[in-house]
Amino acid sequence: MNETTMTIREMCDAFDVTPRTLRFYEAKELLFPIRDGLKRLFTRRDRARLKLILRGKRFGFSLEEIRQLLDLYDVGDQQNTQLLKTYEVASARLAELEKQRAELDANIADLKGQLKWAEKMIGSMSVQNKAAE
Repeated sequence: MNETTMTIREMCDAFDVTPRTLRFYEAKELLFPIRDGLKRLFTRRDRARLKLILRGKRFGFSLEEIRQLLDLYDVGDQQNTQLLKTYEVASARLAELEKQRAELDANIADLKGQLKWAEKMIGSMSVQNKAAE
């Protein structure tokens, strides 16, 4: 592996992604590998971008949100705009996740209650069946 570039195979191994994933991100203009004939060579910048793409996907950001945030790197204000916008988008996503968690917690509690009710009904049915025998 070259110190400054990685092949598609090296990128796949390093980030546990498929070549198809890397080509997809390239087509979406999220990565910009150097073309050397048929080979793609990924720079340190591509590696940093891929790390951020994968983190953004894990947090539930859309590819368009990720692309817009990555594009802010080049604004020229020492990444202040990028950091502020990322904070804004991440805060909104966190609020969405917390709302989803609250809904899940409520659904789980409701389902547990229904299961307890069903257990009681099954238990009383068993008692009635034994008494009838």
